[in-house]
Amino acid sequence: MTVRTAWRAAPGRPREAWLRAVAWALLGVVLLGLAVAAGVPVRERVADEEAFQGARPCGSEAAAEDTADCLRTIRGTVLSAEPVKSGRVMVFRVRLRGPVPAPADRPLDLDTHGDLSERVKPGDEVEVTTWRNVQVAVGHDGRSETLPGLPDEKATMLVGLALACAWPAILAFIAAFRGAGRARCLAAGRPFAPRVAFGPAKCIGVVALPITVAILAGQVWDAWTAVATTVVIWAATALPATVAGMLWDRDEPRGTAD
Repeated sequence: MTVRTAWRAAPGRPREAWLRAVAWALLGVVLLGLAVAAGVPVRERVADEEAFQGARPCGSEAAAEDTADCLRTIRGTVLSAEPVKSGRVMVFRVRLRGPVPAPADRPLDLDTHGDLSERVKPGDEVEVTTWRNVQVAVGHDGRSETLPGLPDEKATMLVGLALACAWPAILAFIAAFRGAGRARCLAAGRPFAPRVAFGPAKCIGVVALPITVAILAGQVWDAWTAVATTVVIWAATALPATVAGMLWDRDEPRGTAD
């Protein structure tokens, strides 16, 4: 691992350097916009998570409402149960015989290696737990399986996505600033610092790190605690990871950043 600190006067055109600086600035604006778009719904998602964690079984009056802010139990008969491919993964998809209230009328995707995938078959009676319009869990024969996509899984992921966009946006603005300085140096014929190689392989600490931290924090902590922990852990590791990536000198850089 070597550090490139030598100043040199390299051939180039000021116009090209200015265009490169503008391109970095535009990229920074786009990434910053994505970060804001991911961060704005965090407060609402945290409120949903807190409401979901405090939900209790529905009473008789709210049991018929698919938007009720309580845990509702819907009983139904299995129409079909089979392994299917959903995107790139296999799931054990269960469909109930209609009519059943929403959201139990939608397919229920269970773990292909879970206990229910070996027990549930067409004609069986199952219990679907729902909250508002979200499928929460499926139960059968004394066993229950939690379904993916619950409200308590979304807040930290949005924070992770926001951080994964915000930090590259900062780096892009730095690149734009240094690119403008390089253009001025080229125009004046003065030496300047070379660009630092920062290819795709070096983006792990910038993009993958906040997502990984968000997933882990969401599994250990809840609501605002998970959000704050995600930011703190990421902040403590983002700068060192980025510096390490920029100092890592690859033999054949696939990309550059200022």
